[in-house]
This record gives sequence, C-alpha cells and structure tokens, in this order.
Amino acid sequence: MEPKGRKRRVLLMVSKSEHCLNDLMFRARVGELPIEVVAVVSNHDDHRDLVEWHGIPYHHIPVTPATKPQAEAELLKLRERYDVELVVLARYMQVLSSRLVEDMAGEVINIHHSFLPSFKGARPYHQAYEKGVKTVGATAHYVNAELDEGPIIAQQVVEVDHTFDAADLAAAGRDTERKALANAVKWHCEGRVFLNGNRTVVLKQARRSAPGRAERPNQASMTTAVISGALR
Repeated sequence: MEPKGRKRRVLLMVSKSEHCLNDLMFRARVGELPIEVVAVVSNHDDHRDLVEWHGIPYHHIPVTPATKPQAEAELLKLRERYDVELVVLARYMQVLSSRLVEDMAGEVINIHHSFLPSFKGARPYHQAYEKGVKTVGATAHYVNAELDEGPIIAQQVVEVDHTFDAADLAAAGRDTERKALANAVKWHCEGRVFLNGNRTVVLKQARRSAPGRAERPNQASMTTAVISGALR
C-alpha cells in the first residue's frame, strides 16, 4: 500500500478522443485520484487548449511509420524529464513498440473500448454491432508486447439492445471507458494491484458495514495472506 496522500507522477497520452483525458484531469484536479498529471503527450494538436487550461504541459509528437523511433525516443526523454511513474494511454491510438513496452513494463496502463477478451483490435464497437451484443464494456489493462493482451486491472459494462447502432454503442461505451480507466489508475497508484503472470490481484477497499451488521475483516490488513495465497 502507498502512504495516504502521496501522489504518483503520471503522464497521459491521447489521440483524437478526449473523454478519458478530460475525465482523468478532472478527477486529479478535484482530488479523486492520487495522481499529479505532469504532462500530456499526443500525436495530434487538438487538445492543447483543454490541457493548458488545466495548467498542464502539452507535447505534440506526431507519429508516422518513418518517425516512430524518433517519437518514442522523445517520449522516453519526457518520461525522464518529468520523473514519470506511470504512463496512461487515455485513448492513445498508436501501438507502442515492443522495445518501449519492455522498458516500461508494469508502468503503462491502456484503456481498450471493449470487454476483453472480446473484440480486440480496431473498431470494437462496430465488431460488437455486427454480433448483436446485449452489453458493451471497456477494459483497463497493463500494456505488454501483444496487442490488447496485457493483464487486466478493471472492467465495466453497460446493457444495450437491438435499437443501438454502432454510434450508439460507442456513446454508451464511453462512460464505461472513463470509469474502468479511472479505477485502474486509482488502484495502481494506491499500490493495490499486484502482477501475477498475465493476471492481476487487485486489493479493493473494504466496504463499510450497515449499522447493526458485523464488519468484515479489513482487506488491507489481509494483504500478505491474500497475495501469498494468490501467487502460489
């Protein structure tokens, strides 16, 4: 567990869709997340005004197949410059190289706009529409060398029906993306997430019991037993 009140230094990365970016900056600003957003990196210049309104440095790093190595080298320099402890891909739509992922293993969280392992890769809401799904969801996971295969930290779902087209599914899914990513960032930065191969153990806060009911054992006090048992 992390000391209460300590804020992790977080760098956010984003492409065109700003809903997760905006949500994380807001939650950090009002104290809902134990993070300090030290910088935002994007392969587009669309969100500069929004980010700088929050008083956060904005770095536009375009990415093409030819410039990807230089772009990732610049990202690593920013990581060192800002003393970054966690990188969050808040709908950043560029695939990181295997070398970069290995350099930052366990320090990069991504939000994928589907309930993994369903609908991996591009256009998951369109894939979901073609299958006629009755729920859509989102998955926050650690990034590894395999696309959308990293250890899952948090997931959220919402019910839909036959009246939803692909755009409606995407709109419904945005709330699940925001919540799943915020939960994952919070739990990681509180030291509640433990990697176990390609899985995670997440120690959530014990809920307060209703008046008159016996309280459950505090989950934080059971940390050692839970982890040792789960990792055997």
